[in-house]
Amino acid sequence: MLEGVNVALGVSGSIAAVKVVELAHELRRQGASVRAVMSNAATSIIHPWAVEFATEHDVVTEITGRVEHVELCGREGWADVFLVAPATANTVGKMAAAIDDTPITTCATTALGADVPVVVAPAMHEPMYDHPGVLESIERVESWGVEFVDPRLEEGKAKIATEEAIVTGVAKATTEQTLAGKSVVVTSGSTTESVDPIRTLSNRASGRTGRSVARALAIRGADVTLVHDGDDVHYADVLAIESAAEMLDAVQAAVDAGADALISAAAISDFTVEAADQKIRSGDAITLDLQPAPKLIDTVRESHPDLPIVGFKAETSGDDDAMVEQARRIMDRAGLAFVVANDASVMGSDETRALVVRDDNIGEFAGSKTELGARVASELERELS
Repeated sequence: MLEGVNVALGVSGSIAAVKVVELAHELRRQGASVRAVMSNAATSIIHPWAVEFATEHDVVTEITGRVEHVELCGREGWADVFLVAPATANTVGKMAAAIDDTPITTCATTALGADVPVVVAPAMHEPMYDHPGVLESIERVESWGVEFVDPRLEEGKAKIATEEAIVTGVAKATTEQTLAGKSVVVTSGSTTESVDPIRTLSNRASGRTGRSVARALAIRGADVTLVHDGDDVHYADVLAIESAAEMLDAVQAAVDAGADALISAAAISDFTVEAADQKIRSGDAITLDLQPAPKLIDTVRESHPDLPIVGFKAETSGDDDAMVEQARRIMDRAGLAFVVANDASVMGSDETRALVVRDDNIGEFAGSKTELGARVASELERELS
């Protein structure tokens, strides 16, 4: 996700600085090179040696005759992006006022003047975050194009965002916004049909692929609506659903609101059942009357004949020709832009193999689901260009 990206990491004096070692590791796991800059207050919370260990680079703790701020964040500097994480209220206020009296704020002033992308992950107590002056500073700095990664408001604190959210912010700041202004609806995960108030029918889909697609789209600037059976995510507006009928209703509403594309990556139940009002007693054999559930992409296609729709098709045969045949069948039936076909054995795993099936060609993919998300986003760019 950050392959080849040089990240200058500014660490200010929030207690959240204790998380910077793992943040640096995660940035590097995603392919970035990291060099750190620390304020004097930050060195009182975490020793520079720990940050040096995490980045495998010397840590800047003062600006010397080497003009480290220019070396890192100048127009010809090393950094592709300057990430301030954590950022205190003091640091954000100084950035907004162009006060550069710490290594962090000096690098920030330099980066902003040199048009180096800047990402800020605030961390402070919630009353500080709600201070009108802090909010005004954030708004002002955002108006300069700085990407803010919103904190998690918990236990009276504005806690630093998760590592995943910060990595997403860095990726967005360093990725061309080819899908800016586009609205994309993505379905993900499984649906669940109630048998009785306790029991359900579902499937093994984890939703990793759909979430990876949604994240990749957001990184490229798209406004993403994620319809799934999971929790909120930081990169998309979430419509939480359970059943296939609920997913269909939510997708229809989201598409009707003005979507530019639909990516149907969810493993939607093919059958539904009339749920019993009371718990079905165990011990006796029962027969469930399964009824076909409406086909989501067919229903959406009927009401939106020109909408670009991307389908996913999982098969258990393990045979490429059979997967392509099924992909082309659904593509022809619903007029899909392309279909991502894979073997159902990848459900729940981090790695995957898929075939991207179009009218005129078949592309093979093998790698992580994060990488597959990026591939699907790139393919959608072709459709929407």
